[in-house]
Amino acid sequence: MHQADQVLVVKSERMLYLQRNGEPLRSYPVALGPVPRGHKMQQGDERTPEGHYVLDFKNASSRFYKSIRISYPSPRDRLRASELGVDPGGDIMIHGQPDLSRQSLAGVQLFNWTNGCIAVTNEQMDEIWELVPLGTPIEIRP
Repeated sequence: MHQADQVLVVKSERMLYLQRNGEPLRSYPVALGPVPRGHKMQQGDERTPEGHYVLDFKNASSRFYKSIRISYPSPRDRLRASELGVDPGGDIMIHGQPDLSRQSLAGVQLFNWTNGCIAVTNEQMDEIWELVPLGTPIEIRP
């Protein structure tokens, strides 16, 4: 299997798509934050950013199994937050699941539970981890 050269997240569909040369490779249902509509404006708003970013760091020891960081906030996001007098937040990730020894893995993905991150199952995270190299662009659409 070829590696992805683009990641697309469509928040209204709750889907993440891995693409190569504009063609789909894989797709995954996702969980977002409890306030999925609208662009992330500040820390704590529980929104997922919208726009164009880069996947710039992988953490194999994340408390959410594995995680890949999205380059939010961009300079534009920082400027907008500064104009509003707020902290733009950060540490927005694509990640797996927390330790759910007391919860059902199947059930947790049925609702938006993150603080603005994009969550998939651990099995899906393993695939994404292998198929998405650092530096891959990500577009997050409403």
